[in-house]
Amino acid sequence: MKIAVVTGAGKGLGREIAKGLSAKQFNVLATDIDEDAARATAELIGGGAWSMHQDVRDSSSHHEVAAAAAERGTLALWVNNAGVLHTGHAWDHGDELVRQMTEVNVLGMIWGARAAIAAMRDDGGHLINIASLSSITPVPGLAVYGATKQAVLGFTISLAGDIERAKLPIKVSAVCPDGIDTDMVSSQRGNQQAGLVFAAAKLLTVEEVASVVLDLVDKPRLAVSVPWSRAVLAHAMRPFPEFSLKVLKPFLWFGERQRKKTNEES
Repeated sequence: MKIAVVTGAGKGLGREIAKGLSAKQFNVLATDIDEDAARATAELIGGGAWSMHQDVRDSSSHHEVAAAAAERGTLALWVNNAGVLHTGHAWDHGDELVRQMTEVNVLGMIWGARAAIAAMRDDGGHLINIASLSSITPVPGLAVYGATKQAVLGFTISLAGDIERAKLPIKVSAVCPDGIDTDMVSSQRGNQQAGLVFAAAKLLTVEEVASVVLDLVDKPRLAVSVPWSRAVLAHAMRPFPEFSLKVLKPFLWFGERQRKKTNEES
């Protein structure tokens, strides 16, 4: 039996990915720091899905999750989806917020990757890390968050090289989506520094992003950005950071207008 682990699966994108993987005949182990939410996801999916409480900041928790997966079958897929977002000037964040974003978004992903590789190195498998479009472009107002997501993409690409050199039968992918319509994003509508989060005319849906993740299961690629149109602009700006910040000004203006509008409507 093929087992898939999805971290941060209690709601939003993680839950949608878990649902899709179940439809692809995986037995899904849904983990989340919110134990009740993880259990609700597993119950919604059915078909052998189960849940575990997990704080991804705890390195040992990932090995416990991998061991639980191995008890029911072959761990074939691991999705590092758990993440947190706080917007604002880097110097205004409290130390605990900086630590939380760094430990969840970066260390949690690395701990998960290490546990997944240890479990998959003999029979093979696929590791998917959820990064962000902020992995490849400047994100004023999200400097700390953007730094964590740049780390996710950088780690994934370098890890792929290590796996290839070690000749391990494991695929690695990173998904870099633009803003997604989730509770995590919606919670930032009241923050004046969150304009860039809402700079698209319409936020991506969890279904749109989950479909990209599920497509990678069948056709693995190292890195995929969503949507493609925004990714092209982001990649084009990367070699020119000072110019990039100037180009972003109209996006920031539009995003701030969208943020205010949607905040007033909510």
